[in-house]
Formats: sequence, C-alpha cells, structure tokens
Amino acid sequence: MTDAPGRSLHDGHRHVEPSTCSSEFPSSDIIRDVLSRVGDKWSLLVVGLLHDHPLRFTELHRRVDGISHRMLTQTLRNLERDGLVSRRAYAEIPPRVEYAATDLGRSLAEPVLGLVGWAAANHEEITAARETFDAAS
Repeated sequence: MTDAPGRSLHDGHRHVEPSTCSSEFPSSDIIRDVLSRVGDKWSLLVVGLLHDHPLRFTELHRRVDGISHRMLTQTLRNLERDGLVSRRAYAEIPPRVEYAATDLGRSLAEPVLGLVGWAAANHEEITAARETFDAAS
C-alpha cells in the first residue's frame, strides 16, 4: 500500500523507500560526523549547562557528576573546536577561565534540553521495561 511516490505503508507506519533517502536526508557521513561529537554523554551535559550563562571550569566540573578533570578538559576543547563553546581567559591572579555556549551551541541546547526533559520524564518507565526484559531473558 502506498501513500505517496516512493513511500509505502507497512504495519501502519510510514516507511521511506531506500531509493528516496538520499534526496530527503543528509548523508549518513554528515550525520555521524556531527552526532559523534554532540552525541557523547559529556558533551550534551556541558552544552546543556552552558546554555544560559558562562561557567568557570571548576563550576562545570562540580556540576557534571562523574566526569574526570581530563575528560572535561577534552570535552571543552572538542566543543570549542566545533564552534559550540567559547573560552575566555581573564588576566587575573589566580587565573580565571570561563566557558560559554556560542550561538551555535545555544541552538543545540534547545533539543538537548528537550531530550534531557524526556529522559527525566520517562526514566522510571524505561527502568521498569529493562527490569521486565531482563527478568524474561
């Protein structure tokens, strides 16, 4: 059963035929390239924390539970390289460095915060589903 050229309905769900994917979706290389950076657990947390205002490294480190100093440094460098975060060093004693989301980073924060909200709202249901699945296995 079809509903439009190049599309078919299968079990009530819309299915895009493989021949039409290239014209409707970016290449998987493009998607993987971007998602490999923003899709890791630390980057999403950092972008989410920086969406409203700049934070110093130590404040970020305190707020991102479980991240090592080295991993936070690497994550911030990668996000800065990708244009999602900016770094500003102040010539003070002791030195002060702040990180802030760029316009591009703030544009990413909206879907990230939506995902965070979804995860929080559905955590119990997902945990219950896992327990049910594991018990049946």
